[in-house]
Amino acid sequence: MATQVRASLQESPGRLLERIRGEFLEMPGLRLTSAQACRLWALEPRQCDDVLRSLVDGHFLRRTSDGSFVRAA
Repeated sequence: MATQVRASLQESPGRLLERIRGEFLEMPGLRLTSAQACRLWALEPRQCDDVLRSLVDGHFLRRTSDGSFVRAA
């Protein structure tokens, strides 16, 4: 796990966005809270929130009423 954490923290922002988009494309029903996303991708909370916000702002993801992130329609 420590290696995965270091890899995520060192990953370029563009590559990280690409990787996370890929996860949502490969699993169409993927629904994650911010905390779940942080754990899944081994990201610090601030970095994770920035990435999720960027994907929402780009209309790739949307936030549900319960705070989860899902693919935008």
